[in-house]
Amino acid sequence: MERLAVWAPRVLSLLRIVTALLFMEHGLMKLFHFPAAQPGAPDPLPPMLLAAGWLEVVGGALVAVGLFTRPIAFVLSGQMAVAYFLAHASQGFWPALNGGEAAILFCFVFLYLVFQGPGEWSLDAQVRKRP
Repeated sequence: MERLAVWAPRVLSLLRIVTALLFMEHGLMKLFHFPAAQPGAPDPLPPMLLAAGWLEVVGGALVAVGLFTRPIAFVLSGQMAVAYFLAHASQGFWPALNGGEAAILFCFVFLYLVFQGPGEWSLDAQVRKRP
């Protein structure tokens, strides 16, 4: 078990990076139709979806590199909670049926990062190491 515990900060970094890159993809789809347009998104985007897209791209990029991880993850966790209740909960109770699984998962992974921090491989960790 100790051999696994040594890797925990690095695996935390991998969780943060992969989550942030997947999160950024949602914003890129909204804003730039990359890798494709987000299915069901109106064109032009209403202000709330435009703001969500920029939070996803910029916030996702900051979390991916591990810069200001805790406060940005807090904002993104809240964004996903709001997204779930505004866009998914009204479609039914079960997340697998209302399309809200990703929003819930992003919400709780970002909330975890608020408390756990970015992990070993991050700009935040590099800034802390400076004398």
